Amino acid sequence: MSADSDLIKLYSARILGLTADMPRIGRLAEPDGEAKRRSPTCGSTVTVTVDWDGERVTDYAQEVKACALGQASASITGRVVVGLDESTIRQGRDELAAMLAGGPPPSAPFDGLEALSPAREYKNRHGSIMLALDATLAAIESAQAARATG
Repeated sequence: MSADSDLIKLYSARILGLTADMPRIGRLAEPDGEAKRRSPTCGSTVTVTVDWDGERVTDYAQEVKACALGQASASITGRVVVGLDESTIRQGRDELAAMLAGGPPPSAPFDGLEALSPAREYKNRHGSIMLALDATLAAIESAQAARATG
């Protein structure tokens, strides 16, 4: 396969469509938690703000400065994260990492991340793909810490 056809496979219409339809853009006015994560490999960043009721994400916003793959991952995360508990989000994050290492696609509600399976071969893109879920978990941890010191 040529390099051009590899890129076409990687940047599928599905991935590009996700980047064009990013939900929950911006920041929450008074979030319970906030975190920014950066991929040292490519410089992509995702900043997440969350409202957290002690058990679940009740509101969510994100600022995404990433490649199309990082944007697609953030788009999928933004569609499903509200209403989820930390363990479900952590499971989605772990399943995404496993998929990028050659495992099966993540289960619902993160099954849409299967669209990123062609990126398995592009290890330099994995950090960007993981940012949205990593930042979400860090924002939840920030909310939990703020609640504990309350």
